[in-house]
Amino acid sequence: MDWLVDVLDFLGQEILNVPAYLIGIITAIGLIALKRSSGQVIGGGLKAALGFLILGAGANVVVASLGPLGEIILDVTGAQGVIPTNEVITAMAAEEYGAQSAYVLTLGFLVMLALARFTPLRYIFLTGHHMVFMALMLTVVLSVGLDGKNDWLVVLVGAFLLGVIMVVMPALAQPWTRKITGDDSLAIGHFGTLGYIAAGASGQAVGRKSRSTEEINFPQGLKFLRDSMVATALSMVLIYEVFVVWGLIASPETTKELLGAADAGAAVMAGFGQALQFGVGVAIILYGVRTVLGELVPAFQGIAEKVVPGAKPALDIPIVFPFGANAVLIGFLASFVGGLVTLALIAVWLEPAFGLALILPGMVPHFFTGGGAGVYGNATGGRKGAVVGGFVNGVLITILPALLLQVFGALGDINSTFGDADFGWFGTLLGTSFQAGSGVGIVLCVIIGVVLVVAGSIYQVKVVDSGWTPGAQRDVILAEEDAAAAEAAKETRAKE
Repeated sequence: MDWLVDVLDFLGQEILNVPAYLIGIITAIGLIALKRSSGQVIGGGLKAALGFLILGAGANVVVASLGPLGEIILDVTGAQGVIPTNEVITAMAAEEYGAQSAYVLTLGFLVMLALARFTPLRYIFLTGHHMVFMALMLTVVLSVGLDGKNDWLVVLVGAFLLGVIMVVMPALAQPWTRKITGDDSLAIGHFGTLGYIAAGASGQAVGRKSRSTEEINFPQGLKFLRDSMVATALSMVLIYEVFVVWGLIASPETTKELLGAADAGAAVMAGFGQALQFGVGVAIILYGVRTVLGELVPAFQGIAEKVVPGAKPALDIPIVFPFGANAVLIGFLASFVGGLVTLALIAVWLEPAFGLALILPGMVPHFFTGGGAGVYGNATGGRKGAVVGGFVNGVLITILPALLLQVFGALGDINSTFGDADFGWFGTLLGTSFQAGSGVGIVLCVIIGVVLVVAGSIYQVKVVDSGWTPGAQRDVILAEEDAAAAEAAKETRAKE
């Protein structure tokens, strides 16, 4: 029987313990379930595995570019400089937690299907990369809380919590999503949902008479920021050069040494080059993510459609962008400003008082979540709503990632973290539960999941299914204004 033990050990350590291989196997199983041809199964599995390896290669490039920046920030401010980038932190954490998170991902998807099938929360979360991100975040938080023990418990509880969050968050945002899209056929499946809900609520509070952003002509010169690679490179150039110049003023010799530069001019250009390298690394990572998801998501989606017919697909945040193109750019810029203001608040007060990390505003999370927040804010509060909603989102995705790092253990010492709002509040809430001990922490995590399901189900029945529409009073006011304006124009034409 020694040969059987050797075979099982080989499968466990050399195949199932390697995230890229496991993702490929999961994809192949999904394609088999969909009755794809043998060629499609083999090709899809290999492509998914290659995508995961590409993701890791991009992470290495990003880590190399972030190293000097983090050291410079630490030197001149005494704070930890962190770039919140989901793809980067996922790739960096996958080496240690990737295999467990793959099991959490697979079982969590099944839990989501069961909840969608047997509760009022009939949503199928199909934003594959956010499923991967959340699975890994949950694995890290639970593993740290259990001190690296009880891997099976991490997988089971993590899968339950992943399934819960994937059906609850689309439900909570659905009244605002329905207001944006005009029907109830789609939902949002993106873990920046707290920011979108906050933006919609803020818009409703401040923009009762504000007209829509789509009634203005936005400058054409800013539309280049819709290219995420350009936006990422630009943001990193600005961030890098600010801190390089700061470092050259406050600690010139150390800054030049960290950048391998002989003089100040060379240091400035070295910072420029490192910033562009960050953009290159993120582009590689995004390509790897797209390669994985191009195979993984269709396999999961096809299975979901068969198991839960009639459920709403919860899709990525860009699905709302066409409903408010101007709001996207306004929300993005407002979110970035909110991030800068909160960054100053952390640097001056929260970091010295509570030891919170210095969260640097990254263009990618601010563009996607800030743009989405702008659309949600505009739907209930027009132009004022887009501005305030984007700003509130910027505050959230700067404060929450800093709190999340407190429960990441040793992983909290690296120069990246998850950037979107739901990772922050959910991960911090779960991680804080372990302060009472590992056993109590696990029990509290399960209770949190159960409470979310119950509360979400009640919300779905009492609020979503009842047809509540946020910002309805504003719609009435604007309709009356439009009718009055039309009547005034009619009278003017009659007099002429």
